[in-house]
Amino acid sequence: MIKKFKDISELSQYAARSFIEIAKKSIEERGCFFASLSGGGTPMRLYELLGNQFQNEVDWRLVHFFWGDERCVPVDDPGNSYGQTKKVFFDRIHIPAENIHRVFSELEPDSAAKEYANTLKAFSEPPLDWPRFDLALLGMGDDGHTVSLFPGSPVDVDSPTLAVTANYQGRPANRVTLTQNVLNSSRNLFFLVTGKAKAVMLNRVLSDVYTPAELPAQRIAPVDGNLIWLIDEEAGSLL
Repeated sequence: MIKKFKDISELSQYAARSFIEIAKKSIEERGCFFASLSGGGTPMRLYELLGNQFQNEVDWRLVHFFWGDERCVPVDDPGNSYGQTKKVFFDRIHIPAENIHRVFSELEPDSAAKEYANTLKAFSEPPLDWPRFDLALLGMGDDGHTVSLFPGSPVDVDSPTLAVTANYQGRPANRVTLTQNVLNSSRNLFFLVTGKAKAVMLNRVLSDVYTPAELPAQRIAPVDGNLIWLIDEEAGSLL
């Protein structure tokens, strides 16, 4: 499903209200809400809304946050997604620290990936070796990557996490990412895509031509869940 909005502000308001709605439903049905968060600039508007306008809408004690990917840099580095989200979101809500499951980004990628696989397993929903997220937030780069699954990265993987150590188009490596195996078991997935620079790639990713090795965003196809693309007018201008 595709939902188009005028701009990032309108998109973020919708995403925030949907986030709260899914959280409340999950808590009502299962007693908790598991969410996988995305880094980058686009979801920061959403996190700011959740930390301000919507900060009292959810019982955050019943919420657990995980990460789709992370750079192996210190928490106070501008490139660290957890650190950036903490400032605008986590520091403004009443959530137990142990409910925020960050990647140990101070470790080397291989070690961090293994540690995060263990973290996921601790919250697994058998027969899975990881939690079934109630909501996973994703972004898409103008090269078609999502989380830290880049073009040319292995498509057939059997692990929940991967260490990303190869540079791609000048992007700094040393990252940890979830694989599509984990994300595709989610109950709900939101792609947040904004800006004219994404228009050509969004058109390709949503076309009938399936090339998941070249376009990793196409690897996201939930087994039993809802996939919704939240896009602004500029990103969707070629659809």
